[in-house]
Amino acid sequence: MNTQPRASLRRVLEDLGTTLLDLVCGDPDMADEIGGVVIHDALDEPVLPRQALVLGIGVHGAAETARLLTALGDAGAAALVVRSPVPADAVLTRAAESSGVALLALTRGASWAQLAALLRSLLADGDIGEAGPQTLGGTPSGDLFALANAVAALLDAPVTIEDRSSRVLAFSGRQDEADASRVETVLGRQVPERFTRYLEDSGIFRSLYRSDQPVHVAPPETDGFHIPRTAIAVRAGDEVLGSIWAVVRTPLTPQRCRALHDAAKLVALHLLRLRAGADVERRLRADLVSTALEGGAGAAEALGRLGLTDSAGVVLALAVPDPPELTGSADLHAQHTAERQRLADAFAMHLSAIHARAATALIGDVAYGILPVPLRQTDAEERAARTGTDFLTRVGDRLSPLIGIGPAARDGSALARSREGADRALRVLRTNGGPRRLARITDVHVEALLLDLADLTAERGDPPTGPLARLLAYDRQHDSQLVDTVCAWLDAFGDVPASAVAMYVHQNTFRYRLRRAVEVAQADLTDSDVRFALMLQLRLLRRA
Repeated sequence: MNTQPRASLRRVLEDLGTTLLDLVCGDPDMADEIGGVVIHDALDEPVLPRQALVLGIGVHGAAETARLLTALGDAGAAALVVRSPVPADAVLTRAAESSGVALLALTRGASWAQLAALLRSLLADGDIGEAGPQTLGGTPSGDLFALANAVAALLDAPVTIEDRSSRVLAFSGRQDEADASRVETVLGRQVPERFTRYLEDSGIFRSLYRSDQPVHVAPPETDGFHIPRTAIAVRAGDEVLGSIWAVVRTPLTPQRCRALHDAAKLVALHLLRLRAGADVERRLRADLVSTALEGGAGAAEALGRLGLTDSAGVVLALAVPDPPELTGSADLHAQHTAERQRLADAFAMHLSAIHARAATALIGDVAYGILPVPLRQTDAEERAARTGTDFLTRVGDRLSPLIGIGPAARDGSALARSREGADRALRVLRTNGGPRRLARITDVHVEALLLDLADLTAERGDPPTGPLARLLAYDRQHDSQLVDTVCAWLDAFGDVPASAVAMYVHQNTFRYRLRRAVEVAQADLTDSDVRFALMLQLRLLRRA
């Protein structure tokens, strides 16, 4: 099986270096493919995928940084990012060399959130292991950063690729050669509002979107925007997908204008590939997750393409109950389906924040998540329950989502059992969960067994027998409440006053009904086996 390589640490530095990241010490070539992006939390140690890139938010000082480098080396991390400035210190150099973890510095003023988004977009290429690398115009398909660097080489100028909302999709190197406004744009991944307002008021956007040729943009000579730009719209037919912006001190030559015009066509192909690929990737991921959860011959390959072969896992099943008013309304059904998809996307994002290799997919009306855990971790289900509870707290009660959690699977072959457990826990919540919105199968195992027994009884068509059958027949014939009387007495552990209150009758009335029930049922309620059989049959009767 061939898979696309994920971005290496050297590739990350090439794409984001000089603008966002600086190498402080360590050898970036010691790391191969980056396994994921993880935010360091000193109070709750995160699970690190292999060759993780760790964001050390709030990590300060040489001593603290050196201790973290050593700990990350033991965990197999690739690099640690801390906030700049990082003073040159022999302690840090020794820690980086001994641990094999490179130390990077994030430029002051840059957002951690934007860095995480950029890193994850870089690592997303080949995330689910397509069969082989694809290229468009000699550039890896969908790799906008590589494309931006290629356009920058053609124009000999720093370049950004932006969408219709002036959000930066990718940028080239050499951004330090541009003016302050471009640096601000790249750091924020969004053109500042004051510049977009200038471009709108001066009619530049109108000229840009009406033409298929490059447009020269003179700077307003204020607020850091003092180097001219050349821009061209990126089109797919009549649809404008975005634009390319190059920082140029002099107008482009005719040859470079033609090169930019041709590059815009190639960028359009990549943007279309990304847009179409989002749906394709979602379907492919759903197929891989479904295959992994079903077990069988294809499960091992599916787990390999998901990157989950070297860890244990816990399956979480998320579902949204259908509202009563949904029946018969096509509009409400479509709206509910869209909301369920958005909730599944939010669930996927939440699990990915916990573990970069978490795999999530909407299969039918249930969103399944596979949360990887270390093989030696003993509290995997508890950790999954905390993760699910945090998600439910974040999304609120509007859709009333429910989450079932299966048992921990120590290897990929046991994921099918974990999924079955998650499904059974979810069914308990849907059937008689009450106010509960999350359950582990280990906590509701007996309730799940009762539902399974009710299914078996219904499938075989077994009617109530023995004392319960006689009570039911008597109640139907005489319109009495002997079954409810026995049920209240059993639920109250034989406490007559409590049973009478539950039935809203006087205690003497209840005692008379109970004696009559014993006579009709021909049962000895002092016998524990008789009581157990009645309680079990009554539970099954309620579920039927």
